[in-house]
Amino acid sequence: MAKLLEVEDLQTQFFTSAGVVKAVDGITYDVEEGETVAVVGESGCGKSVSALSILRLIPDPPGRVVGGHIKFMGQDLATLSDEDMRTVRGRQIAMVFQEPMTSLNPVLTIGLQITETLQQHLNLNKEEANARAVELLGKVGISDPDRRLKQYPHHLSGGMRQRVMIALALSCNPKLIIADEPTTALDVTIQAQILELMKDLTRELDVALIVITHNLGVVARYADRVNVMYAGRIIESGTAEDVYHYPRHPYTLALLRSVPRMDQPRKAKLDPVQGQPPDLTKLDKGCAFRPRCNFAIDKCTSNGPVLETIEKGHTVACWQHEKLLNALETA
Repeated sequence: MAKLLEVEDLQTQFFTSAGVVKAVDGITYDVEEGETVAVVGESGCGKSVSALSILRLIPDPPGRVVGGHIKFMGQDLATLSDEDMRTVRGRQIAMVFQEPMTSLNPVLTIGLQITETLQQHLNLNKEEANARAVELLGKVGISDPDRRLKQYPHHLSGGMRQRVMIALALSCNPKLIIADEPTTALDVTIQAQILELMKDLTRELDVALIVITHNLGVVARYADRVNVMYAGRIIESGTAEDVYHYPRHPYTLALLRSVPRMDQPRKAKLDPVQGQPPDLTKLDKGCAFRPRCNFAIDKCTSNGPVLETIEKGHTVACWQHEKLLNALETA
């Protein structure tokens, strides 16, 4: 399959009074056509900033993309003018933001917010845009779409607002959708419905999808590949099967052990990730995860590991990945 998106050594920093925050510190990954890729990590690890960097939505000041390349369909997005980039956003790359209540304009009807996008990017007239909006709302499972077009965001539940956001993302037939924590504000039942909906629609329409989440359990059945981020860097990457069944970084293992499992006894206790995420203004040359790591050695303090391939398609940044594998095999 052809590579749709190529992110190479992306670096995004925020220049604040407290110091330089290295929010994204040299990440590299790609997304193929029709593929679902998950970016997983704790809050503050740089997941959302990496997505906003792709779309050139980093507020400047204080933020700035200071290095790296982002190629979409072979074209470097950094070389595009602001006008050309606005054409890419929505039309070729769409985004489902984390909180639909703040992403939708509260004083505009649902219909106006969808038809405005269609008229802007697809040059549809008002009647054509309305018909397309009704079709989209029906496709994402909203009943009585004609009536919903006349309503405002506060008339809808959280799950329905997120469905509207998905309809907006799909409206112009993009090649890639970035979903930033699409289920965070929803209850568990609605989370499953939204994820199933996105999975079905992206496969039906052959749209690539980047799912950003803090929960490895959320993407277990939806992602083809998984990138695990910590302190602005990708510390493990591989197919979903490799990452879930054969984790090779202590942080990945800790995330997996903190998720409830159906195959464990009901009274089994969760094993939370101990400690706190690091201050991104005070990172040193060592491994950022070492204060929280049970496998840390002296080498982790002086020399941070880089991503290395341990098997085809499976990379990890850890000096102790062999010891971790042995520990898993003997557990």
